Amino acid sequence: MGEATGFLKWGRKGPTRRPVPVRLRDWREVYEPFDQSVLREQAGRCMDCGIPFCNNGCPLGNLIPDWNDLVYREHWRDAIDRLHATNNFPEFTGRLCPAPCEAACVLGINQDPVSIKQVEVTIVDTAWDNGWIEPQIARTKTGKRVAVIGSGPAGLAVAQQLTRAGHDVVVLERSDRIGGLLRYGIPEFKMEKRHIERRLDQMRQEGTEFRTNAEVGVTVDMEVLRASHDAVVLACGATAWRDLDIPGRKLRGIHQAMEYLPIANKVQEGDFTNPAISAEGKHVIIIGGGDTGADCLGTAHRQGALSVTQLEIMPRPPEERAASNPWPQWSLVYRVSSAHEEGGDRLFSVNTERFIDDGNGNVKALLLHEVEFVNGKFEKIAGSERELPADLVFLALGFVGPEKGSWLEELGVVLDERGNVKRDDDYMSSVPGVFVAGDMGRGQSLIVWAIAEGRACAAGVDGYLMGSTSLPRPIAPTARPLA
Repeated sequence: MGEATGFLKWGRKGPTRRPVPVRLRDWREVYEPFDQSVLREQAGRCMDCGIPFCNNGCPLGNLIPDWNDLVYREHWRDAIDRLHATNNFPEFTGRLCPAPCEAACVLGINQDPVSIKQVEVTIVDTAWDNGWIEPQIARTKTGKRVAVIGSGPAGLAVAQQLTRAGHDVVVLERSDRIGGLLRYGIPEFKMEKRHIERRLDQMRQEGTEFRTNAEVGVTVDMEVLRASHDAVVLACGATAWRDLDIPGRKLRGIHQAMEYLPIANKVQEGDFTNPAISAEGKHVIIIGGGDTGADCLGTAHRQGALSVTQLEIMPRPPEERAASNPWPQWSLVYRVSSAHEEGGDRLFSVNTERFIDDGNGNVKALLLHEVEFVNGKFEKIAGSERELPADLVFLALGFVGPEKGSWLEELGVVLDERGNVKRDDDYMSSVPGVFVAGDMGRGQSLIVWAIAEGRACAAGVDGYLMGSTSLPRPIAPTARPLA
């Protein structure tokens, strides 16, 4: 490494968030620019550790020590080449990934890990600023046609890899804009959508075709699609949300998170001024303590909520790793996101019993109680019931798999025991020529897994079409092979 003792000389430094009162007045990303001289020191903290567990912690297999060393030596052009060797969209992962690589960093055994995520995003932003990221046009065309259904990170990764391999690729998106959850599920303050647009421009110049408002089973016939293409990739995500079937669920003012977040993003796109669902002047309850819940939290703050409370049935995580959660596993510790830093209450070990009617069919409160985990299940703590006022409730309880539409049933793909589309080691479903990538086959997961699966699926498709492939294959699917 460039500075073998860097981890002894420099402590960890991360990006500075803009002051809360300032950032709540706009929807721009929350972080201040990061000084490149400081970043060079952060890259220099990367150890000559022998076995880089960070590579294994990253589903993409990112060559992290390589580009840390290149940044320390200020070889930025080489650094973006090394980063792009494993990751199509580091500007997405550098902003949205929870960084399992950092949890696996060897330095993290007894010190703060290397600021890998910040190095990654600075490399790609520097490359864009200097015009180093250009279209990669295929030298020869194969004459093979591939349709990719879904334009989230998995679908985009599949499409870019196959386009660069010389295939004619069309991406079908049922929404009015390309990007999937990147576009309408991620708030602007976490990732400004200009980052999607410039990557889409690159892909269009490479030859990828995009079609919006193209919904299979409605405006697109699956049989016609299969007949007119040599392969089809299903990358529709795991968008069937988990509901909460308790008394009062049908009251007005109770919404799924993914009914709320896309509307807020459409306001930022300029589609309209007044959102149909707004937290302005309301007491907001968010049920679910994960990232989607935090996205609702930050959105509600910016819309001017009177109060926001986030509920989580699990107990509050410890401040440091527990003995049962050793390195290099993902660290199950208490984290404070930028949205949590902005305000609101977080309640742990609580469960919602029912929603309370205001007498006119609107929610006015919810009744909850505390729980404890006993013999593998949550038990109610007697006498812990209490009401919380709620004018607006968002359910952020995760997703249970892909939507089971008529076209999927007619296609006849086999589902696994979790309701995801089953696939073999080459990402092909039970239907020949139909492949599956991302959450639709894996289940709800991280953006790095989506991109990794997209890249691996592209290798499977290319091998199927051409008899062999030179495309990289970072991972094999976690689902069992088809019988």
